[in-house]
Amino acid sequence: MASSPPSSSFLGIDSRVLALAVARMADALGNSFLIIVLPLYVSSGTVAGGAFGLSTSMIAGIVLALFGIASSLTQPLAGRLSDRFGERKRFVLGGLVVFSLVNLSFVWASQYWMLFGLRVLQGIAAAFTITASLALVNEVSQSSSRGRHMGTYNSFRLVGFGAGPLLASLLVEAGPFALGGGVEVTGFQATFGVAAGAALVSAVLVGVLVRDPDDIIPAPRRVAIRLWDPAGRGLDPILALGLATLVMAACFAMLSAIEPEVNARLNQTPVLFAVEFVALIAVLAVLQPFVGQASDSVGRKPFIVLGLVGLVPTTVLQGLVTVPWEMIAVRGAQGAAGAMVFAPALALAGDYTTRGQSGAQLSVLTVSFGLGIAAGQLTAGYFVQYGFGVPFAVGGVMAAGAVLLVVTQVREWDPAEA
Repeated sequence: MASSPPSSSFLGIDSRVLALAVARMADALGNSFLIIVLPLYVSSGTVAGGAFGLSTSMIAGIVLALFGIASSLTQPLAGRLSDRFGERKRFVLGGLVVFSLVNLSFVWASQYWMLFGLRVLQGIAAAFTITASLALVNEVSQSSSRGRHMGTYNSFRLVGFGAGPLLASLLVEAGPFALGGGVEVTGFQATFGVAAGAALVSAVLVGVLVRDPDDIIPAPRRVAIRLWDPAGRGLDPILALGLATLVMAACFAMLSAIEPEVNARLNQTPVLFAVEFVALIAVLAVLQPFVGQASDSVGRKPFIVLGLVGLVPTTVLQGLVTVPWEMIAVRGAQGAAGAMVFAPALALAGDYTTRGQSGAQLSVLTVSFGLGIAAGQLTAGYFVQYGFGVPFAVGGVMAAGAVLLVVTQVREWDPAEA
């Protein structure tokens, strides 16, 4: 797709992309706070209400899941609205402001239904921020820099997402905090306040440092998402890349759903499990900008195929390891494989987007990632009853299928087709 001329840059990265990346890092940090805090909040006795016979663990699971469900369902609509109005920045700002207010509102949530409602509102707000910000990164990028920009944007987001749980745990354990004048806040209230502040900082950064591309135009009413390639070559490339992204995310997420089984098999503490979980995120964050930049020169598809091939053994081996250091190493290797898929797939999908319709079309990949996380957790939770290695073997088969899908259904973007 055509893109606007580059703005000022730092180390070859468009300043608007850097601003969005830093903003999303702050936003992701605040959001990931809640992944750690909300289950503890539910089980603390601070909230109550009709549980419909469900355990607190199940309530906590529902509270966490509602965000992803609401966000995934809303993202296509949010992306489409952003396209129709020809606006990106206002949608990003609106989502961040609502997100900040909702984060702070958890301080006053005393009933389960309040938590459910707030998580749905969070997911809806996040959908507008995610789709508009990704579309904006895509539209301010040239084809020769899109991979580097996507990799940088994703890396900053992952840094925030990885740091959030650690900081949240420290805040909860260190609380309560005396603010003076006899005012005291609990560790929970402090984390909700910090999460709200992080989203507000993100909004300020976007408001001050980001502007919409000069050449963005409102999209037509015609639906932008396609099932089949208009040239009759099979699946639409963006849809095929979305399916590959779903598989990648599913392979990433399998470990998180079976933490007790992992800890028992490896005879380890939850701290080591956290290290294994973060190992993948750390490698993803470090490698994505470099892989993205390389894909700008070499091409996107070779990296995507090689990364999916790498997901096969790195997923299967997680079911075979017997000591913690082996799991850490394999998770790191899986992160390296994922880095070869993530940024190049977003960049290639961005290459294929129609001018003014990035919001809706790229939502195919963002929704796929969210659904993939859920699919991986469900797959692991179900198949682990047949043996520890079975879920990971299923994941390996899925990754092999994704290799075949990309090889046969995705082609490198040809600028002549734009």
